[in-house]
Amino acid sequence: MSRRFPVHLNRFRMADRGVALLAFMLTATASHAARPMNTDDARTVDPKACQVESWVRKNADSTEFWVMPACNPTGNLELSAGGSHTRGESEGSHNSVMLQAKTVFKPLETNGWGWGLAAGTVRHGQPFSGHDWYAYVPVSRSLFDDRSVLHLNLGWLREAQSQRNFMTWGIGSETQLSERVWLIGETFGQNEGRPLYQAGLRYWVVPNRVQVDATYGNRLGGGERWFSIGLRLLSPAFLP
Repeated sequence: MSRRFPVHLNRFRMADRGVALLAFMLTATASHAARPMNTDDARTVDPKACQVESWVRKNADSTEFWVMPACNPTGNLELSAGGSHTRGESEGSHNSVMLQAKTVFKPLETNGWGWGLAAGTVRHGQPFSGHDWYAYVPVSRSLFDDRSVLHLNLGWLREAQSQRNFMTWGIGSETQLSERVWLIGETFGQNEGRPLYQAGLRYWVVPNRVQVDATYGNRLGGGERWFSIGLRLLSPAFLP
């Protein structure tokens, strides 16, 4: 949901070098982890419904424009397909494409917990062409009648550029501040390098249908700052 920048540190590191990253992975409903969180939740978009997430992310030396549609045609299989256009100050413009599938084995219930599995690939455009492959397990815990939700991700990433495997992880939270406003925060990374963090606000313009958000992120210790703003549209069930 998130993707969602999908919980992969590699995406953020490459984006700051002028390469588009993931997307998280990234679809959900009202109180679920969604754009702009990189740490995903143990839920899918509603059965027979779809959503579109779009956002702009400003890095130190590049700007990313993302669009990520997702649908749940079977009731428990969320399919995401989208991509990005990145404009880099030193390496020009290029596109990336992302595909992801996600399912839930234990649905997240109020004051309970749930878990699932997501897997996907990101094809990077120039200058770092190739496919990254990833998979991760999202685990979520609901507290205080869904007014607070915690998320934990643990996964694997096969990086195309280095031809290496990495362990990925993410820890995130969502806290309801008012009827329409949520505070979101997370830290995430992989088994090498300093972790990254991100925090911001999410606001429902139309409850359960139209959402906007804004975040600030960086690497612990500094050096990879970014800002993002996003728009999320969710449909009622309409698929056959």
